[in-house]
Amino acid sequence: MNALPHGGKLINRYVDPSRMDEMLNKCSRLKTWLPSERELSDLEMIASGAYSPLTGFMNRSDFRAVLDSMRLSKGLVWPLPVTLAVSQSFGVSLKPGEEIALLDETHRPIAIMIVADVYDYNPMEYAHKAYKTTEQSHPGVSALYASGPIMVGGEVALLRRRDHKQFAHYRLDPAETRELFESRKWKTIAGFQTRSPIHRDHEYLQKCALEMVDGLFIHPTVGEAKEDIPADVRMRCYEALIDNYYPKERVALAVNPAVARHAGPREALFHALVRKNYGCTHFIVGRDHAGFGSTYGPFEAHDLFQQFDAKEVGITPVFYDNAFFCKACSGMATVKTCCHTDVARVTFSGAAVREMLQKGRPLPQEFTRAEIGVILMEAFMEKKME
Repeated sequence: MNALPHGGKLINRYVDPSRMDEMLNKCSRLKTWLPSERELSDLEMIASGAYSPLTGFMNRSDFRAVLDSMRLSKGLVWPLPVTLAVSQSFGVSLKPGEEIALLDETHRPIAIMIVADVYDYNPMEYAHKAYKTTEQSHPGVSALYASGPIMVGGEVALLRRRDHKQFAHYRLDPAETRELFESRKWKTIAGFQTRSPIHRDHEYLQKCALEMVDGLFIHPTVGEAKEDIPADVRMRCYEALIDNYYPKERVALAVNPAVARHAGPREALFHALVRKNYGCTHFIVGRDHAGFGSTYGPFEAHDLFQQFDAKEVGITPVFYDNAFFCKACSGMATVKTCCHTDVARVTFSGAAVREMLQKGRPLPQEFTRAEIGVILMEAFMEKKME
């Protein structure tokens, strides 16, 4: 049996198709607001139940409780705010109880929100508590500082999905992944979050987890606005790895439409709760999970999980150290399994990998499988020719 959704119930905030015309007609009479890309992705995650138990954007009491204690106001563990920021002029025009229409990037109505709360906030306090930094170089902090000064909280009803042309068959809602896991008779499922192409250390962690569970759920984030490696290239890498090196009947691949916050430990716990809603019983937590630069310590995410009772988190974290290829061992290892010195251990920085691609040199097998190296090289050369 899959893990229970966080809070015990899988939320569904999709409007019934039979009410669509009525709701669209209503939108023409409502005030409208265009959320940011991250807020639009959050809106879809709320509607699908991926952010259960949230039924909308957070009100003041939940926002304060999450920032201060990593819990919702009723006590349920929740580490990151999920908020809607608006301009000063729009915010002061709103009253609790009124409805507003939220627009997508094409300026068409995508959801109706019932305003429950309108409140201001301190961006620097938000940044310090959620991201552990107030530096604008941090992408999450930068996005926060660019947001409006007023928050609006309230339940949402999603009228329709955005027209996502990419990865249509990989865009599975939590209800659908739960059905998939049930159909495969998986009782234990390890979720894996990633924003980068699969390389050998990821493969090693995933296969170690597969030794313990019935199935592996690879769930890469594809909501990034700007990426070094585009999502379609990363997806081709995952597909090639599964096709050639994994038992297909024990692996599921879907996309996570959220936008990364780069919030380190808090986001690692957030990732785990989201995968719990998708039906996972376990979640792989690596070194510097969801990190950015040197903002967080390498094992802060591991430590954060220990601060909460396992039952109230409701998904089992599987902690791993940094993996590497050891020449003496002739294979992948971590410091827990390898007795050799750094001289024998092969690791590659992102800068080193980019340099090899720039020079047209094939990526070493110690870093990634040959098939993945070819995909990355072809993608890099195509971009260079543009």
